[in-house]
Amino acid sequence: MRCVICKHGETQPGLVTVTLERDESIVIIKRVPAEVCDNCGEYYLSDAITEQVLQIAEMAVSNGAEVEIIRYAA
Repeated sequence: MRCVICKHGETQPGLVTVTLERDESIVIIKRVPAEVCDNCGEYYLSDAITEQVLQIAEMAVSNGAEVEIIRYAA
């Protein structure tokens, strides 16, 4: 798919690091499958992956994490 940000690159399957922040909590999830633009590096997560990432982050925040680094596991 063509990148909607730079309008020049094409996306390719890859792995990215997603960083989410809420209030005083920072959750970093590494090696998340995504479509990554080969020109600008912008990434796109599928709906299913997005839901999983948000669930992982919500669990970390509800457990009281201030900074949590997690390796994504499908």
